[in-house]
Amino acid sequence: MEKLWVRRDIDAPQAVVWELLTDPKYWPEWGPSVRRAEVDDDRLRKGAKGKVTTVAGLDVPFEITEFDEGVRWSWKVAGVSATDHTVEPLGPARCRVAFGVPWPAAPYLAVCRLALERIESMAEAITVSS
Repeated sequence: MEKLWVRRDIDAPQAVVWELLTDPKYWPEWGPSVRRAEVDDDRLRKGAKGKVTTVAGLDVPFEITEFDEGVRWSWKVAGVSATDHTVEPLGPARCRVAFGVPWPAAPYLAVCRLALERIESMAEAITVSS
């Protein structure tokens, strides 16, 4: 399915941003629609399942459908193809983060833009404190 994308260049190493994107404990900090998330395995990988609790308090199951370590992951939420997450290095301390959503979910790009702003703040704070 065709995706629509929103991107942001961040002054932080790719590894830092990848950790924020793939560790569910961080998702509520940067994801405006997420209150809590847990994965059944100890880490994200293709085929991993879990649940995400929305800000409305709904527990929704998810499954990781694609996973390329350090680069990209995608998921289905409640059985529906949802967001793609990518990180591209632009140098040792800079990367480009992108979210892709199916075109019927185009309004969700506004939520993704806010998430990217939050990821940028978190990643830059981690980088400065390191």
